[in-house]
Amino acid sequence: MTRNPNHPKKNSTIKVEPIREIRDIKSIKKLLADNPRNLCLFVLGINTNLRASDLLRLTAGQVRQCKPGDEITLKEKKTGKQRRITLNKSAATTVQELLVSNPLPDDSPLFFSQRGEVLTVPSVNRLVKSWCRAINLKGNFGSHTLRKTFGYHQRVQLNTSIPELMVMFNHASQKQTLDYLCIQPDEIRDAYMKLEL
Repeated sequence: MTRNPNHPKKNSTIKVEPIREIRDIKSIKKLLADNPRNLCLFVLGINTNLRASDLLRLTAGQVRQCKPGDEITLKEKKTGKQRRITLNKSAATTVQELLVSNPLPDDSPLFFSQRGEVLTVPSVNRLVKSWCRAINLKGNFGSHTLRKTFGYHQRVQLNTSIPELMVMFNHASQKQTLDYLCIQPDEIRDAYMKLEL
């Protein structure tokens, strides 16, 4: 068997990036406008801090009646902890649009493949890469891009504190959160540029 030359070495990690520019987020939304499933997956992913594995475990019944400001409760696959997620207007609206276009029973997963199977994390990874490629976005993107985009814009746009983000992402240290969101180098560079003595 030939080894993929792009595959990372054992014990190394591949770091994916957030989508940093609002114009790129808008471009992807426009690209997905005619595909309610993909639009919902993208919008829900960038408006919550859910991992792809948890997004894919959402059922129609969990979100069917959700309005902006409503909470959903779920058990995280990775940690086993209960999480409460508040849906904003964008997330709630795209969920309802998906359910109108595809009325699913309450116990049905929200996101299906074209073959009628539940989407997988590798499928989400491929989708995110293809969306970013389609708008000529340079960088390394994958399923974690959705979650990282949420955190990045929480910090950069809303100035959400690092301790709050640590709690949201269930991280053990501020450094872990800054590294995860690809923020630290930007903030350090900005600190140098802002101060002129």
